[in-house]
Amino acid sequence: MTTTAADPAPAPGSGNMSGAPSGMAPEPTDENVWLEEIYGEQQLAWVKEQNSRTEDLLEDADYVELEGGILEVLDSTDRIAMVGKRGDWYYNFWKDQQNPKGLWRRTTWDSYCTETPDWVVLLDMDALSAAEGEEWVFHGATFLRPDLGEPYRLALLALSPDGGDANRYREYDVETRTFVDPAQGGFDLPTAKGNVSWLDADTLLVASTGGGLPKTASSYSRTAVILQRGGSLTEAPRLFEVPEDHMMAVVAHDSTPGFERTFAVDYIDFHNRSNAVLRGGSWVVIDVPTDVNVSAHREWLLFRPQQDWVLNGSTHPAGSLLAAPFEDYLAGSRKLSVLFAPDAHTSLQSWSWTRNFLLLNLLKDVSSEIRVLDPSRPTGAADGAWESTLLDACPPLHDVNAYAVDDEDEADGAGDDFWLIATGFTTPSTLMRGTLERAASATPGVVSRHATVKTSPSFFADENYEVQQHFAVSDDGTRVPYFQVASRDLALDGQNPTQLSGYGGFEVSRTPAYSGTVGRAWLERRTSTSAGANGEAPHSRGGVYVVANIRGGGEYGPGWHRAALQENRHKAYQDFAAVARHLISRGVTSPERLGCVGGSNGGLLVGNMLTQYPELFGAVSCGVPLLDMRRYTRLSAGHSWIAEYGDPDVPEQWEYIRTFSPYHLLRDGVEYPETFIWTATSDDRVGPVQARKMAARMLAMGIPNVWFHEALEGGHAGASDNRQAAALQARSQHFLWKSLAGGTE
Repeated sequence: MTTTAADPAPAPGSGNMSGAPSGMAPEPTDENVWLEEIYGEQQLAWVKEQNSRTEDLLEDADYVELEGGILEVLDSTDRIAMVGKRGDWYYNFWKDQQNPKGLWRRTTWDSYCTETPDWVVLLDMDALSAAEGEEWVFHGATFLRPDLGEPYRLALLALSPDGGDANRYREYDVETRTFVDPAQGGFDLPTAKGNVSWLDADTLLVASTGGGLPKTASSYSRTAVILQRGGSLTEAPRLFEVPEDHMMAVVAHDSTPGFERTFAVDYIDFHNRSNAVLRGGSWVVIDVPTDVNVSAHREWLLFRPQQDWVLNGSTHPAGSLLAAPFEDYLAGSRKLSVLFAPDAHTSLQSWSWTRNFLLLNLLKDVSSEIRVLDPSRPTGAADGAWESTLLDACPPLHDVNAYAVDDEDEADGAGDDFWLIATGFTTPSTLMRGTLERAASATPGVVSRHATVKTSPSFFADENYEVQQHFAVSDDGTRVPYFQVASRDLALDGQNPTQLSGYGGFEVSRTPAYSGTVGRAWLERRTSTSAGANGEAPHSRGGVYVVANIRGGGEYGPGWHRAALQENRHKAYQDFAAVARHLISRGVTSPERLGCVGGSNGGLLVGNMLTQYPELFGAVSCGVPLLDMRRYTRLSAGHSWIAEYGDPDVPEQWEYIRTFSPYHLLRDGVEYPETFIWTATSDDRVGPVQARKMAARMLAMGIPNVWFHEALEGGHAGASDNRQAAALQARSQHFLWKSLAGGTE
């Protein structure tokens, strides 16, 4: 840890403010606004200088070995090639050493089940990039539903020129393995943020910022149009539009035979939306509160309220799952079936329909539980519940998810098949495939059969490590769970290098997951041999990896998330600090051996650990972060997160936002942990600006041991291929190890 010895940065409320329009919160003086020009010559020169300085520090012989070990994991040909089924084919996107940008490919089921599937390569992204002189990054494919009995053939491919969120959509023919020539009417949409959906073979529904179409203040699509083959976005008739201060417009067509419907969603903000269905040329709004998430499947509407929903005298708690017949609900009926109701320990994470059943993926104290619901067998209870069967496939302290293979596959009888993916911190991922069927008429429940299809290899000696779950107590008495992964012979002497990871935002859950990178780069890495505590014999030790399930996340449903929104944001940071203290009090580690890491909203989290709890940490790795919370709404897609953090232009909201704005919380004379801030130039979601400004301010203040690195490509992920990902992860891991462990053996 280090001590600053420079003048303080301007403090919020200190009077050192620039002018602001009447009614807006004042802005603290910002000497680094010049760094907000992302591609400016001077700005990139500053980036290059900082990159060189950081690479000189980190890229030693140990780093080279570490990067190679991580790349070996990422490029392993023994990894599970996850697939998605379309018609008779199983599609996969694959990256490895020979194909760094990746191959889009497909195979048959029989071939997939072998150890060496026979893949048909549809598109080689490396060859495409070389031929077109563009660093294309594959972001997925959207198929046109074919006529009955015909194969899937045409798809819209989302290609990003730099790994950012903006995509160019190009029509592709998987039978000829070529793009459909725009000169012959092939769809080719300009690079922009938005979404695209097939209406029919010659018509697209497009929500886009391309072709001169307007953007929202969040930089996303404001309008949707109907685009005919051969037409242009500029001249396409408008279909749907949202106000400029809303987040974005989305349109989609459901082409399920017998249930064809066109939907539009007005995303007001991250947590509120209005859904509408097109009927007779007019939009019919689905009448629910804006904080109730809505989804449609065949004859059903499903509802998941984000806050308690009072309807017809009944209160449906936040995080419930409710169902109603689609047409009945639109006609005015408000009779709902309660499919899931949360409790203090259990939350709904996701759901998936097979042809006849509904799969619910739950968390019970952050361990998975899966239930199968049968809509054809209501229980007869007053709440209209459907018969529910527990799927016996979830070991403790693991993450297991079930979802449909292809709910429309009637020909092969696979409509009720499901994928099951299981993983844990020391359990390599396993892919299983199962089938659901109703038990005999006299027997309640659903019978499920599943078998292993593929298993991932072990990339470290996982049998040497133990996973534990502990609970820390936050400042307000809330119990906060966390996972600890450590050697089975862990010495509780406070000397173990410990990496604490967290997120705490947007209802995102951090669940157990196998990581060969963490295993190799942290758990199996060893400190230099040193004398043991209390006269014990000299020994080396490995790292401890910890994941904190703090408020703001979704581990316990919407209530856990909303507990740390806006003016309550500090509770997420108090939770994380409570976990840090608990680790120290248990003797797992000590402040000089404890580091934290987070990216995006997690970068904001660890930025607040740096500025508000510096005494608890020896090092902070802060990636693609939000840090300047006064100007975040004006940078990249920041305006879209007002619902999460608040609006800093509103004086009353800036009063609480400034209490968790790391850029404005830096102070002179504080002993700060060693700090590594990393980002990507092409990140068009958070953007590189905030990371640049934070590093520049810390360096100008004379704070030692502050390091910055900015990758040119990769978007918000910070990497667009495995080599870039390995370099990014190696820098972060190596920085933490050098800071906390004092060397390797």
